[in-house]
Amino acid sequence: MPFKQPLDLSRARILLSNDDGILAPGLAVLEQIARTLSDDVWVVAPETEQSASSHSLTLHRPLRLREINPRRFAVDGTPTDCTLLAINMIMGDRKPDLVLSGVNFGRNVCDDVTYSGTVAVAMEATLLGVPAIAFSQSVDADGGIDWATALEWGPGLVRRLVATPWPETVLMNVNFPPCAPGAVTGVRVVPHGKRKIGDALCQRMDPRGRAYYWIGPLTEVDVIEPGTDLGVLSDGGISVTPLHLDLTHGPTVASLGQALA
Repeated sequence: MPFKQPLDLSRARILLSNDDGILAPGLAVLEQIARTLSDDVWVVAPETEQSASSHSLTLHRPLRLREINPRRFAVDGTPTDCTLLAINMIMGDRKPDLVLSGVNFGRNVCDDVTYSGTVAVAMEATLLGVPAIAFSQSVDADGGIDWATALEWGPGLVRRLVATPWPETVLMNVNFPPCAPGAVTGVRVVPHGKRKIGDALCQRMDPRGRAYYWIGPLTEVDVIEPGTDLGVLSDGGISVTPLHLDLTHGPTVASLGQALA
């Protein structure tokens, strides 16, 4: 079944969250985007950066919630914690009509989506029955970032996405290219590509002679595949990738079922 769309954004209640934390500049950009769409905007985000936290829940300690001002809260937990608390408790009288996540500092493409706390916000919202879009802004070759691209293209993209029905088990993952708004070559809907980061492990010794380890540096060796999110970004385009929550591989279910029968 598709979500109820088209969505009337002028009357919509919109929830914002992220994984870079409540003070992240990308969240401020997302709030600017959301306020061009609706007056009913809520922010529930982590107190501190939670990058690469994936779809994790805090189960072994209590969560603390801090109200900064009306409709703006910080949670000392993960992006998933924030989304769960926001929808089921903070906004319990009326669920949001739409969840927007990000805008992440850096892209979330290829296999990055399995690590991403930004994508996890959208995953949790989708599981709770709310349509969701995750946004990320690519950095340039020097590590800089131009938020103007997300700011200019974001509102129109949200309007176009919510005007089109998509299944209740699908979330949208959007990546903006590392270029000025006027240099964007367009919007393309593509699958995510294949890339693995974080395999470089650094072993060091503490003053007592015990080994410890850093995951990183997060070096990337990009194999640009045309027709994927990475390929679109390399061409200066905005990539939109529908992600499906059902991870079951149907053909293997059928073949393995026969083999093990």
